[in-house]
Amino acid sequence: MDSETSNAERRPGLGGWLDDLRIAGAFLTILPISDPGAGRPGALAGAAWSFPVIGLLVGLAAGIVHVLAGGLGLPAWLTATLAVATLVLLTGALHEDGLGDFFDGLGGGDRERRLQIMRDSQAGNFAVVALVLVLAARIAALAAIADPDMVGLVLAMAATASRAAMVAAMHLLPNARGDGLSVAAGRPDRQTLWYALAIAAAVAVLAVGPAAALTCLAMAAIGGLAIGWLAQRRLGGQTGDVLGAVQQCAELGCLLAAAAAL
Repeated sequence: MDSETSNAERRPGLGGWLDDLRIAGAFLTILPISDPGAGRPGALAGAAWSFPVIGLLVGLAAGIVHVLAGGLGLPAWLTATLAVATLVLLTGALHEDGLGDFFDGLGGGDRERRLQIMRDSQAGNFAVVALVLVLAARIAALAAIADPDMVGLVLAMAATASRAAMVAAMHLLPNARGDGLSVAAGRPDRQTLWYALAIAAAVAVLAVGPAAALTCLAMAAIGGLAIGWLAQRRLGGQTGDVLGAVQQCAELGCLLAAAAAL
């Protein structure tokens, strides 16, 4: 049974939706959540609609930290740093690790060498530079938002939209390898993708209003598509590291647009 069929069959009631949230939460965060889909092929793809929900919760947590830090009178750049640190800590730097591995891999001479480099746990020069620049840009974008009261909403929007971008990459790009995380995860079907995109769009509109939401989501899409294009061209598809890079660049695009629009 292919992933498209198995995803479509898995449209359960409340109990199944909660299982999907637990599967996604166990994968996307370091929280001690039991994974009811452990060892079941395609379980993660079936639960992918809930990736944006987990992103929303992580973003709200970062927003709370930002509010608390601001209440202590800390400057904007420091409150932004603490908020981004919260995002990193709650996810165990999962997506940052993928970003670094992906950019390290781009330096390889051919496709096989690039994939081999991406499996090396050592961070090379490309990884370090990419991580420093993206982290700095995320912090700077948050600090540049004129209305501090909007930062928490922006964090929720960006975290949600960037997880939806991961689902899009899983659906649209083939697996670059015959094994690994992406193969075990499966491929979300079209309905799962639309659910994820709808959640991201709804959160964005509620957070910043329709006009700003359109700009922010467009920039998130551009960030994710840029990584997807590079991955297809240089690797022949996506891997778990590619998904991490998609999330990071989609989030960055969303934050940059928010900094310009708000």
